[in-house]
Amino acid sequence: MQVKNWKKAFFILLAVNLGILIFLFVSISIPIKDKMIKQEENPLQGYVPFLIHTQKDNLNRLINHYIEKEATAGPINYQVVLKDEVELYGTMPIFSEEIQMKLTFEPEALNNGDLILKQKSMVIGKMQLPVTYVLKFIADRYHLPKGVTIQPNDKLVYISMQKLKLKSDFKVRVKEFDLKSDDISFQLYVPTK
Repeated sequence: MQVKNWKKAFFILLAVNLGILIFLFVSISIPIKDKMIKQEENPLQGYVPFLIHTQKDNLNRLINHYIEKEATAGPINYQVVLKDEVELYGTMPIFSEEIQMKLTFEPEALNNGDLILKQKSMVIGKMQLPVTYVLKFIADRYHLPKGVTIQPNDKLVYISMQKLKLKSDFKVRVKEFDLKSDDISFQLYVPTK
């Protein structure tokens, strides 16, 4: 009798494990739909432009302060660091464990003043997961500031500078974003009304 119960328990456990593996495989394999990015050409009449040059260290402090301020919906579980590329550090729950992750991005300033971050590399613990799955996870689980859109299929993050909420109705457009030579400049538009 005990041998039959042992065999039955073994096959039940085997079926549960196979079910979990099939679920994980299907979840990772499902295609992801990207959100459409609307590039706004916002006329800036009634604004006075100022050119601002800065360094990575100053911008690191500003970005992470902005992330903390915007993350009112939940705990802060990611951080952005500017080095020779943009680095995102965070955690990802896998089963009952929190796995550390690091994604790096190559920034590109657009003519309309927005910024694109193209995914360059990814490290998640010791696991190999598809980039599209990880970016989809970040988009779904992390509270991102308004104006930040993740495109998992294109492996990029689109930052609409015009949608970022700044005090006193200021507007910002990126002019240069060369991290390797520490050449970072923005056009700050101050309202005159």
